[in-house]
Amino acid sequence: MHLSLIIVIGWLYVTLLVAANEPTLIAGIVSFLFYGALPCGLILYFAGSRIRRERRRHRELQAAAAQPKHKE
Repeated sequence: MHLSLIIVIGWLYVTLLVAANEPTLIAGIVSFLFYGALPCGLILYFAGSRIRRERRRHRELQAAAAQPKHKE
């Protein structure tokens, strides 16, 4: 996950510089959103999917361990 964050920060820096060189403000904003924010959001979402899955499994195991066992 740390490598993904470094890549995202670098890519946002590059796209911010590209957006600053656009001829109009609207073109800069659109450029930053479509070339920077949206792809970085996808990268972070997919990079964090394993972490979310592990957290969910851990919560399920904690909940199963907290339930009392019934003797029949």
